[in-house]
Amino acid sequence: MKDFEGRVAFITGGASGIGFGQALVFGGLGCRIAIADVRQDALDDAVVRLAAAGIDALPVRLDIRDRAAWEHAADDVEAHFGAPVSLLFNTAGVNGFGALESATYADFDWVMGVNFQGVVNGIVTLLPRMLADGGGGHIVSVASMAGFQGSPAAAIYAASKAAVINLMESYALTLPAQGIGVSLLCPASARTDIAKALDRRPADLSGKSSFTEDPRFIALQQQLYSGGMEPVELAHHVRSAIEDERFWVLPFTETREGLRAYFEGILAAYDDYDTDPAAAQARADAFEVYRDQAAALRADVR
Repeated sequence: MKDFEGRVAFITGGASGIGFGQALVFGGLGCRIAIADVRQDALDDAVVRLAAAGIDALPVRLDIRDRAAWEHAADDVEAHFGAPVSLLFNTAGVNGFGALESATYADFDWVMGVNFQGVVNGIVTLLPRMLADGGGGHIVSVASMAGFQGSPAAAIYAASKAAVINLMESYALTLPAQGIGVSLLCPASARTDIAKALDRRPADLSGKSSFTEDPRFIALQQQLYSGGMEPVELAHHVRSAIEDERFWVLPFTETREGLRAYFEGILAAYDDYDTDPAAAQARADAFEVYRDQAAALRADVR
């Protein structure tokens, strides 16, 4: 996709942080912008700031865990702009830090509900409309470098982002052939307010939690993120990926060697096993046959 003029862009978490940076950049490219957030005050402030930049944005108050609310939001955005969404940015995210062995169901439901189920809800709601419109489109989901491995203190967050990575890899295997591009952004440290995410934990998931609310730790997190990449810079990396039809958006080059060491450790684990090469080849050949025949069956269904 090279021309963004007139396209409708729907950005979750668009009232602040990475999402607000996307609203600035893609609004500046001529997109018609809808920003979604669960916080009305943040939406009101964001609309004013975007207007100061010459961008007329539609605010959408939305709990992305709510599937029925997604359908209403999609209808409202289409009615407002007179066109369906063709750029979906699944950007909203929350985090909490605590001992995994103390995690509660509510901790899992909140983080997985926003970070993973929110992505699912956005795609399942808007993708059929994109395909039916036939005008092409692009889906960008935000995961995290944390999604590539486990975490001693942010395990639920890491698991949710790992799920997003795998899901988007699967969409990238099928959607481009249907005119829908797919990109995955994996930030490390960016200038966001995610350190204050606990303030947005919904009342229906309050109560016992493993997540720390120690103000010293939250201040430490804020200090870390204050030195992160600017959201507008990050949004330009996303723009470039969309234009070049690239899946991976990995502009945090400081994480390269750590990720290389992690995957080399996985590959090295194969060396622990001495198996029959002929049997291994037979299994590989059988899987090749299965994969080819399964692909042919899927083509017949379509």
